[in-house]
Amino acid sequence: MLPGIGVFGTGNIVKVVVPFLREKGFKIEAIWGRTLFEAEEIAKELDIPFHTNKIDDVLLRKDVDLIFIICSPNLHSQIAVKALGIGKHVLCDKPSGLCQSEALKMVRASQYYPSLISIVNHSLRFLPAFAQMRKAIVDGYLGGEDEITIVDVRVQMGSLLHDSYDWLCDETMGGGVLTLVGSHVIDLVSFLTLQRATYVHGLVKTFTKNTDKIQGIRNITSADFCAFQMQMSKGALVTVTLNTHIPGTFSQEVLVCGKTGYLVVRGGDLYGYRNSTEKEDVIYLDVEDLQRSISLSPIAANTIPRPYMKGLFKMMGALREAFLPVEDKRGWVKEPVALAATFEDGLYVQAVINALRKSNTNREWIKVCIITEEPDPNPILSAAVRRSGISI
Repeated sequence: MLPGIGVFGTGNIVKVVVPFLREKGFKIEAIWGRTLFEAEEIAKELDIPFHTNKIDDVLLRKDVDLIFIICSPNLHSQIAVKALGIGKHVLCDKPSGLCQSEALKMVRASQYYPSLISIVNHSLRFLPAFAQMRKAIVDGYLGGEDEITIVDVRVQMGSLLHDSYDWLCDETMGGGVLTLVGSHVIDLVSFLTLQRATYVHGLVKTFTKNTDKIQGIRNITSADFCAFQMQMSKGALVTVTLNTHIPGTFSQEVLVCGKTGYLVVRGGDLYGYRNSTEKEDVIYLDVEDLQRSISLSPIAANTIPRPYMKGLFKMMGALREAFLPVEDKRGWVKEPVALAATFEDGLYVQAVINALRKSNTNREWIKVCIITEEPDPNPILSAAVRRSGISI
């Protein structure tokens, strides 16, 4: 028995995800939109029986057991925490909220309800080339795990913005290349190297502050270029360049160097070089044709770059495998989704993003600090209360 799905969001990605989920045998029971008009329009287009602009109306439905959160990041934490509290499984799009305190609330909710699925959409983990790369690293292709020296990631793509002003234009609402693409890269590097960032140094820039259609009193504050370095826990050094100034193209290269050679993923293909053989070998070629999946929606190819889309489809396939063997709609098995990013991984990614923003402001290396307690919203008042308590 596959669980009924409730979807939060009305963007183009929803038009890609819903047909694919249906093909996998899931039933889409309800959809939420920011406005009733948006929700009604997409419900008609995708033939979804129930639509609303009230969060609780989707969460409280008895036929919904799995929640897909694909809306603006300012709502991610609120919806995820509520859904887990009601007893629903959650797949949340990146990033985990807007800040570490929001991500921490999600982590605590997932720890409180360990019998529920709670994963973040860092879909590159499921791309076969990266799964093969991780296996090769674990098997000693580059020497030991602590012998990885350099990781170099370059992503070049077109603008992330839409024609009209929305949350993608606003950094405080979760827009920008660091949040939307950088979060994937930060998680992927940790997944591949089995190391976490300890110190970071970053440059985050907004070059395009207005477009032909976004101008006047509205200014774009979300970053369109980002370059940063990360010092990892076992000595590896990571350099990342994210550039959204190349319209109509997408290119992604992830290079991992070790003492005995290197591994590189270009697009969806994996190549390896060993110092002993002195030649680059093909380890994995991405021959699977996505045309059948893309034909489900003509906008699919323009909505998500190919590697991210393929990883997302693989992750949804893994979700199906997790639920299928169990007769109870709420039951699941862990193994198919064991690779997926957890809310704890989401908190780590958020900590790195926060440190990178601080580094950009201070122009210095910043230590990555993952919070374990929610910060005091009013430290001055708290200190005054403590002092008055002592004096009494």
